[in-house]
Amino acid sequence: MEVKDLSIDEIKDLFLKQDAKIQEIEKQLKNHLPEDKMSMIVFSNDFDKAIAAFIIASGAATMGMEVHMFFTFWATSILRDPKRKVKGKKITEKMFEIMLPNGSEELSLSKMNMMGVGTKMMKQIMKNQNVASLEELIMLVREMDIKIHICDMSMSLMGLRKEELLFGDICEVCGIAAYLSYARKSKISLFI
Repeated sequence: MEVKDLSIDEIKDLFLKQDAKIQEIEKQLKNHLPEDKMSMIVFSNDFDKAIAAFIIASGAATMGMEVHMFFTFWATSILRDPKRKVKGKKITEKMFEIMLPNGSEELSLSKMNMMGVGTKMMKQIMKNQNVASLEELIMLVREMDIKIHICDMSMSLMGLRKEELLFGDICEVCGIAAYLSYARKSKISLFI
């Protein structure tokens, strides 16, 4: 049947059906479009990489983006509060506690660390040039409502407990599936 054989009412009905299909397709597409979010996996506990992660996160938050940082493996030590100690750890958990940096102040540069001299030099240069310290950047997280997630498997492997964390009160301990539910809707996803 050709369009010329249809009545006006039948043509209107065809257009309405096509319009409904187009609107349904648009709705499905909108459900799959990324939102104004940034998701970041922080894997490294290198001083310079930690600074980059927090600068990028705070920059995105300043631009109005919802920011999710997922700390896993070595990066979990960035969030350790050196003032908080937990008793009753197993021997392997105690070993990790001794071997890993006890918070952000003990991190080392990824390159040119020179037994700690490079890190101290970098911190001094940052101070001289009025660049926020890593500790200041970390504290901005709370003020900027950046979402902090920490990998439950990594915490378990490294013997880290929630009560040892800087942000234990606002930090979500979760698995990768929970993090990926945020990341799949993000315009920007990073691995640092």
